[in-house]
Amino acid sequence: MPLILTGVLPEEAAESLWDNLRNITASRVFSAVLVAAASVVVVKVLLRVLDRALGRSRLDAPLQKLLRGLLKGGLWSVAVIIVLGCLGIEVTSLVAVLSVVGLAFSLALQNFLSNVAGGMQLLASHPFSVGDFVEAGGCSGTVDEIGMFYTKLTTPDNKLVQLPNSTIVSANIINFSAQPTRRVELKVSAGYDAPLDTVKGALTGAVKAHPLTLSDPEPVIRVERYGDSAIEYVVRVWCANADYWTVYYDLLEGFKAAFDAAGIEMTYPHVNVHMLEAR
Repeated sequence: MPLILTGVLPEEAAESLWDNLRNITASRVFSAVLVAAASVVVVKVLLRVLDRALGRSRLDAPLQKLLRGLLKGGLWSVAVIIVLGCLGIEVTSLVAVLSVVGLAFSLALQNFLSNVAGGMQLLASHPFSVGDFVEAGGCSGTVDEIGMFYTKLTTPDNKLVQLPNSTIVSANIINFSAQPTRRVELKVSAGYDAPLDTVKGALTGAVKAHPLTLSDPEPVIRVERYGDSAIEYVVRVWCANADYWTVYYDLLEGFKAAFDAAGIEMTYPHVNVHMLEAR
């Protein structure tokens, strides 16, 4: 089945284009040269105006570069069409031929174009910035670069990961750096012999003694569940985003010291066996 674009068969469009090229005259060439020179001046002026407008905007540099490239390509395309019209070449025939070629390229570069579209979406929606710690596309790390095709992350163990933008925009994005504060949640267990108030008091003291924990929002220390061998407590405390891991590990170590000082046993799974005498 032949492909029909703009109502013209590609074979007919090519023949019509070839006939137009053979009918070019010297006067048409002269007119086309004048129009081309004027078009170059107009395009350069419009691009300078665009550069000034983008310079005053708050758009990211990659997005500014993309917008300038798209407008530049569009302006030069219009200029070429005008010049070809001065030469007597029917634009319809040319567009039909270029449409077939463009369709073939778009099918061959489908993944490439989807990554470009993903990059435009990331730059426009701005879900994260360079320096943020995010989880996207199945990877976690600090954003090093947001490109048009790939986004680069550095993982906590210093590995560089390049994620296709199409993969990122099609999945959930978690930005751990978007908010100034972050909640640390820890769970710790204590024996049934230890009174609840004693355990909660020891945990509260360890939390308040840490200089990086915040008093607002107020820390939450409650019983999480009653297990087979111990009572499990949950501790929720807030800190600055940059201090998350410091507070996390310091509290883990501090809870053991606080339990030891209060004489609280931090139990482990065990089974009590009761021996009954035979009658």
